[in-house]
Amino acid sequence: MALLPPTSLVFSVRRHEPELVPPSKPTPCEYKPLSDIDDQEGHRFQIRCLHFYRCNPSMQGKDPARVIREALAATLVFYYPIAGRLREGPNRKLMVDCTGEGVLFVEADADVTLEEFGDALYPPFSCYEELLCEVPGCNDVLNCPLLQIQVTRLKCGGFIFAHRYNHTMSDAVGQIQFMSAMGEIARGALAPSITPVWERHILNARDSPLITCVHDEYDTPTMASGTIIPTDNLVHRSFFFGPTQISTLRRFVPHNLQCSTFDLLTACLWKCRTKALELGSNDDVRFICIVNARFKFSPPLPLGFYGNALGYPAALTTAGNLSQNPLEYAIELVKQAKTKVTEEYMKSTADFLVIRGRPNVNTVRSFIVSDLTRAGFREVDFGWGKAEFGGPASCWELISYCIPSKNKEGEEGVVVPVCLPAPAMERFVKELDQMLVKEKDIAAAGSFCTSKRRHFIESKI
Repeated sequence: MALLPPTSLVFSVRRHEPELVPPSKPTPCEYKPLSDIDDQEGHRFQIRCLHFYRCNPSMQGKDPARVIREALAATLVFYYPIAGRLREGPNRKLMVDCTGEGVLFVEADADVTLEEFGDALYPPFSCYEELLCEVPGCNDVLNCPLLQIQVTRLKCGGFIFAHRYNHTMSDAVGQIQFMSAMGEIARGALAPSITPVWERHILNARDSPLITCVHDEYDTPTMASGTIIPTDNLVHRSFFFGPTQISTLRRFVPHNLQCSTFDLLTACLWKCRTKALELGSNDDVRFICIVNARFKFSPPLPLGFYGNALGYPAALTTAGNLSQNPLEYAIELVKQAKTKVTEEYMKSTADFLVIRGRPNVNTVRSFIVSDLTRAGFREVDFGWGKAEFGGPASCWELISYCIPSKNKEGEEGVVVPVCLPAPAMERFVKELDQMLVKEKDIAAAGSFCTSKRRHFIESKI
């Protein structure tokens, strides 16, 4: 069974007054435009993440809040735009006003131990509002702190590092680069080992914008219209996939089909989710994967680039095709979507966004997945060692994350949080359970995976 039990831990947190932490030395006062990939509509929101750290005897007598606050101030000297504020110019173009005002910082104490959170740490964390408080007047995308941090000390000597960052400034890779730099300085370094690089112009639209690729991922007048998913009675659950679950799912894959764990998991989840939503057979559905495009360029983007370098390629089919065909069909669609991201695709994306007025990602009957297994959330080390868990605090109706994690037996695997209306979640769990039954129970299902050529059910969208 992949379903993880929901967490319901209740505890109290005593917070100090929020403060602004500016760079520890003077920094340039200037305006720095964001790229056309950065400031698209789909990035204009805040992402909340949590990192859990155990007590480390070698750090006895050191206060994690003080260590992290001082490291933050020193790191902001190198990443000084993060201490500024976003402004919006003509045509909704975003730019950073490098004011040096600082990052919002909160110090706190909780009457709970890390052990009380249980054997396994995974989202959704129902307590995250205690661990990352909402400060009035500081929650908008524009004219507000671009980063908020709360360090909550635990009774056991461990602590929780929570942060909320403005997605227009960085993607996960860029944000972890900044956090890792903080960790290096917290451990005694005088400067980050990777020098931050701005260079946002690389991901701007061309002087003569030209859309050269198909962008099914964005809203256009010809796109499907309708509700996203019902938002009443939403349920958040997480699912763990270790070696046993992955091996079971691979029995559905023909031997001649090469696919990654991400391809396999996301295809499985997309298919189960679509069936659980009970859509019409001819309703179009999308899978959108979030791809790091740093190495899709020639040469690759500069080492140290911490802006958004994300592509959102989409696979498009119908609910009937996805539900009725074997898992291989969904895997092929996922793989094809990933291969769309090239240097030309990213240039076409920037041109598309500027020509079309920065539309949002199409959310109607879409399933969006971000692979964070290599992002390095758990590797951020402030001197207490690697985090027990690091990653998003929750998920949304449309977006799930693949997060590296351990189960209660200490087995490494991937946790995927999913959000659905309660009735759909029940159906989703049943669909997933049917795919994760033992080999003897799926012998018949496995018979369709032996042929080298596949014949899929197709209907027009």
